[in-house]
Amino acid sequence: QVQLVESGGGLVQPGGSLTLSCEASGRDFSLYAMGWHRQSPGKEREFVARINNRGIINYVDSVKGRFTISRDNTKKTVYLQMNSLKSDDTAVYYCDAAYFASTYWGRGTQVTVSS
Repeated sequence: QVQLVESGGGLVQPGGSLTLSCEASGRDFSLYAMGWHRQSPGKEREFVARINNRGIINYVDSVKGRFTISRDNTKKTVYLQMNSLKSDDTAVYYCDAAYFASTYWGRGTQVTVSS
């Protein structure tokens, strides 16, 4: 069992930056693929980025070159550095941890990009 707690969301102006953190509790964090998804009002939850247990990284095209996912296994934490934020990035951002058939989700953190 893994519990995930996101933090770091908030209000930022277009072009600004935020770093989200997701701290995990439980065992074997290093074995999990860790990811970020987001959901805007009226839209389905969409994949943003993922880093697996070997450090292989994937991004959705819309954030490539702007967002960076990383993990620190000693701190059981995954990060999402977000730069050059746009209004379209406004959403609740959710962290997830996946290992074989099991996926765990955090409760999300709100990111609002607005002037």
